[in-house]
Order: sequence, then C-alpha cells, then structure tokens
Amino acid sequence: MESSSIFTGMIPRRLTPIVRQRLCEFPAVGLLGPRQVGKSTLAHALTADAAADYLDLENPIDQAKLEDPVAFLSARADRLVIIDEVQRAPGLFQVLRGLIDANTRKGRHAGQFLLLGSASIQLLQQSSETLAGRIAYLELAPIDVTEASTADADSGVLWMRGGFPRSLLASSDQVSTRWREAFITTYLERDIPQLGQRIPATTLRRFWTMLAHRQGALLNAAELARALAVDGKTIAKYLDLMVDLLLVRRLPPLHANAGKRLTKSPKIYVRDSGLVHSLLRLDTLEDILSHPIAGASWEGYVIENLIGAASSRAEASFYRTATGVELDLVLDLPGRERWAIEIKRSTAPKIEKGFYTALEDVQPTRSFIVYGGNERYPKGQGIEVIGMRDVVAELIERLKS
Repeated sequence: MESSSIFTGMIPRRLTPIVRQRLCEFPAVGLLGPRQVGKSTLAHALTADAAADYLDLENPIDQAKLEDPVAFLSARADRLVIIDEVQRAPGLFQVLRGLIDANTRKGRHAGQFLLLGSASIQLLQQSSETLAGRIAYLELAPIDVTEASTADADSGVLWMRGGFPRSLLASSDQVSTRWREAFITTYLERDIPQLGQRIPATTLRRFWTMLAHRQGALLNAAELARALAVDGKTIAKYLDLMVDLLLVRRLPPLHANAGKRLTKSPKIYVRDSGLVHSLLRLDTLEDILSHPIAGASWEGYVIENLIGAASSRAEASFYRTATGVELDLVLDLPGRERWAIEIKRSTAPKIEKGFYTALEDVQPTRSFIVYGGNERYPKGQGIEVIGMRDVVAELIERLKS
C-alpha cells in the first residue's frame, strides 16, 4: 500500500536554540551529524537574520577561498563563519586556534565559528588538542518523534521512513525509498572513498546489510568475519568507520552487579530505522511488519529517539546477564537518576520474570515499558507502561530542569 506524505514544510529542530546558546558561550561550536541530516539547513536558519559567511569544503570555489585561510578568515573577524565538512581540512584547526585567540584578545569571546562535520571521531581527534577549551560539540540526529509531532505526524511513518528530512518529507513512500537507496549508494561509492577509505563499495554494503539483519544483536565479530571472508581486525575497522560516520551505534553493556556474569559485548544498531528497512529492501509498512526484523527495528527506533532526546547529558547502556536477564536500555541521567527501559512493539505488552530480576540488579529510579500504543498506565511495582512519544517528551522535560 502506498501512502502519501503528511508532512509539509520544514520541521523545527529541537537543537536549534541549543546551538544558538552555545554560540553565545563558546568561540566555536562543532555540529556533528551524518550527511543529509539537516546540519546546513539548521545553520542557515540560525543565521537568517545575522551577519554570517558559509563555506562548504566540498565546493571547489569555497576551497579556493581558504588557500590563504588566515587572510580570508581574519577579514571576517566580526562575522560568524560557518564551515561545512570541516574534517576535510585537518590543517585548518591550528589556524582557527590562532584566530580565536586573537579575536578573544580583542574582546570577542563567543560566536566566531560554527563547524559542521559528518565524521565524529575524525573531527574530534583533529580538534581535541588545537581547540581544547574553545569549542563545544553537539550532535544533530535524524528527526525524532517529538519533532515530527509538530507536523501532526504518524509515528508509524517516521519509523518506516526514518528521520532523514528528505526521506521523511518525501511525497510518497516510493519517493522516500528511492531517496534512501540513493543515499546509501552515494555514501558507499563517493562519500566514504573521499575520506580516504579504500574499501570496495560492494563489501561495505554487504557489511552494512549484515548489521541491519542483526539489528540489536550482540556484536559477533568472528561471525561477521567468516561471512565476509576477512579477519577480525578488518571487521573492527569497518565497524569503527560506520560508528564514526554516525550511521551505526555501538551500545555498551552496563556493569552493575559484580556478583553476576554479565555480557561484555556491545549491541550493534543501524541508527536510522529507514536505512534498516532500505538495506533489507522493505519498502512498505506491510513489508516491515511481515519481516522477522520488525521487533528489532522498532527497538532500535525507540532507543535512538531516547538517546537523541537525552543527548550528552545521559549515559546509555543495556543490561544483560549470562543467563539472559536483560533490559533493552538503561539511561543514567544527571542527579544520579537511572531509568530502566524495556521495549515492546505490541499494544498489549507482557512483562516477563527476567524484567523484574533485572530491575532488582540495576536498582533504577524509574522503570518503563515502552510499547506500540499511546495510553499510559501503571503496571505495579513502580513500572509504567508508556508510548514512545510520551516517554521521549518526558525525558526532554526532565533534562531541562
């Protein structure tokens, strides 16, 4: 069944006022996020009524402007300069440090540079020493359920298409599917090679697809290595790359009870549900619901929404013992508050005995069953059954305080 998009116009991003605030506090702000997630759109929205210059380091004309970066950027000392795909010019960070320090001595302490990057680890490593104490980092994730709700969106559409704006805002499911397929192909055939990674696109696509098939599973590097006929070090390299590009999440295990044997391997998730579905060639909601991946896809979708809402102010992990006692997500929030979250796609979720055992182990402040319905009700022993939109909204409000 083909459905038309119910979204219109630009969806406001919750991160926009936070970026604006950080620009008032720091000389430089680094905005991280995968390609096409909306970083440039957010940056332009921020500066619509302000004096700013925008440079895209994939544009040869803008690259030429920075052949003498000191001269070019010094002439714009009174303006915000936005530099997109900044990880493509690692030598620029030393220049930025000198300019920031010079501007600070002249009395300008904040709002000098907004740096946009799509490779987090690479960007952080390049700037950690040169811009330490001068830069604040924020991550822009795909559109989440609370942002989409501003357009009265059905969360099922968001789950199916994922949160990349052009996929979500497409005029139909068919157009959304074509966009995601083009996105995957472009990443594999153009974007990753531009980062200097010489990995055959067909090999990396197989790896990405295998991760989608194993959505939410414990990392088994040996199994992946056998399937691709490579060694474990190569699998680690591929996984590091996908994590660095903010396309895959490596969710660590929680070590909460020294008296029990706990899982040590991380869980692996393809971060955007729409990309999971495209990698598995699931083009409609009916395709997804009839596929064994449906439950794991929903779990990853909920986890990404919650971690995105928590941002850097929470530590995220999962809990699992050798006997299979498990919690899908544990969020440690500021103020020593811990949320334990179990995820069920069913609209009539059942609580298993292992859930209660896990709660005894991790001793959470609050316990939730996040399910596929919209009603909220208590389940006893301090456990709340809650819809995803409500729990994400509550987390956002909790972290505002």
